[in-house]
Amino acid sequence: MDPVKEVEALGRAKGFSEDNRKFVNVSLGQGQEPIAERGLQTAAQSGGWVFLQNIHLMAKWLPKLEKLLLQLSMSPHPDFRVYLSAEPPANPHVQSLPLSIVQTSIKVTNEPPQDFKANLSRAFANYSPESLEQCSRVSEYKSILFSLCFFHALVLGRRKFGPQGWSRVYNFNDGDLLISSDVLFNYLENNVKVPWEDLRYIFGEIMYGGHITDDWDRRLCRTYLELLMREELFDDMEMAPGLTSPKPMSYQQYKEFIDTSLPPESPELFLLHPNAEIGFLTQQSTLLFSTILELQPRQVGGSGGMSMDEKVAESVEGFLTSLPSDFEELSVDEPTPFASFVLQECGRMNILLKAIRSSLAELDLGLKGELTMSERMDALKISLFQDKVPDVWAAAAYPSLKPLAPWFADLLRRHKHLESNASDLSMPKVVWISGLFNPQAFLTAIMQTTARKNNLPLDKMVLQTEVTKKTMEDITVVPREGAFVNGLYLEGARWNEKSNSLDDSILKDLTPPLPILYVKAVHADKRELSDVYQCPVYKTSQRGPTYVFTAQLKTKAKDKKWIAAGVALLMSVE
Repeated sequence: MDPVKEVEALGRAKGFSEDNRKFVNVSLGQGQEPIAERGLQTAAQSGGWVFLQNIHLMAKWLPKLEKLLLQLSMSPHPDFRVYLSAEPPANPHVQSLPLSIVQTSIKVTNEPPQDFKANLSRAFANYSPESLEQCSRVSEYKSILFSLCFFHALVLGRRKFGPQGWSRVYNFNDGDLLISSDVLFNYLENNVKVPWEDLRYIFGEIMYGGHITDDWDRRLCRTYLELLMREELFDDMEMAPGLTSPKPMSYQQYKEFIDTSLPPESPELFLLHPNAEIGFLTQQSTLLFSTILELQPRQVGGSGGMSMDEKVAESVEGFLTSLPSDFEELSVDEPTPFASFVLQECGRMNILLKAIRSSLAELDLGLKGELTMSERMDALKISLFQDKVPDVWAAAAYPSLKPLAPWFADLLRRHKHLESNASDLSMPKVVWISGLFNPQAFLTAIMQTTARKNNLPLDKMVLQTEVTKKTMEDITVVPREGAFVNGLYLEGARWNEKSNSLDDSILKDLTPPLPILYVKAVHADKRELSDVYQCPVYKTSQRGPTYVFTAQLKTKAKDKKWIAAGVALLMSVE
């Protein structure tokens, strides 16, 4: 919800408006800081309201705003008021606003409901019986407007399924719906036929698409609109499992339809598999217990118990004992693309091992009283006590959502895998792609090798994948081109080995492993695109910024099914 109109209306009722220069509204962005500062200083002296929109976009300027508000609060005019608007951070653990601003403000939040029916009711409540009858093509307008409200409720409701719903966090709001309905009205009034393609483009690429920054989420948005905005909408089209499009009716009948005729709330309503809800609830439970762990007393001990320092000291000793040694520097006269990649991986591993070793050694001295405990050492101690990967380690490592103990076990496994690759710097029979620091560099090495071998331009090369029926024992030699890779997991679907294609997930099997995948490089003109689902591959279930490449998975169903189901390949499961 955009609160500007409500604040402006309240200001006019109280005698503060832009007309009498007692209301200043600044939409923050590049170059708007001086305007906002002048407005605040003027209003503080002579009395007035200042509305600063989207302060979350000005992270570097916020400390200055914090100091300015503190200064102006010393002796402000009695009529001085400041309104601030901000969107929540994509990561709820990130503090995006200065703490003093949050603490001294009266906070008002507006979030959409969690359930679909409430979202649809709220969307439809933006209209009145009169507005529903305003279009000269009233039957078509009613049907498409209801479908638009249905789409609005879908995009809001998917957010509760986390990254499988949307790979990034987007703040869709009622303003998107209202502007889209205005566009719908104008297009119907000025066209003989319903311009479906134009409507889908404006809704999906401009109105709602204006929020979307991820190409895969944009594809999902387009898919929803292709399913809901088409000619069949006027003829009992299936809008969701168990729900057909209603005939044009009155405003009150639409409200009754929403209250009584919607199918039960379930992931299937969003075209997701029931496993999506299990995964979401599991993540919520994990977050709850993690928060409880953070709140427990840090100083424990007494009769038979170990203190926090004793537990951490024991962990430090265990990690230092188990930590493998660094890789020796290797030099190759004429390295192949894969050999260059392995050398880079060894360098990245050495950086991580040194960061772990030096920070643990420093903390060990601090716990023994030989060094003064610094803020960084204290943060490391708390992370070890709470079984979290310390920030100083994560900064030098690969993306991972694992707790500390599984993360360290995974690190040892990655080191062992890299050690076998570094022994002869040649391509292994099967590459554990999930164990690489930079899998994109490995895939680039495949394209470089193929391009050199076949004298093809590198910028015209693309990756082509094929799921094999081979086991580790079946593969005895390295392929002439490309590579066999393993360590991938499907989310949102499973691989049916009998039909050799994507299939619906089995209930409670959230991330089944994918069989060995054959990856090769081909010229863009020779890429196979028929009967395949273009499946994004991510490093973690966080998706979004952890995207690696696109795999082609055979499918007998239409790819829209898997797009709406949020099907993706993951390199790591928690």
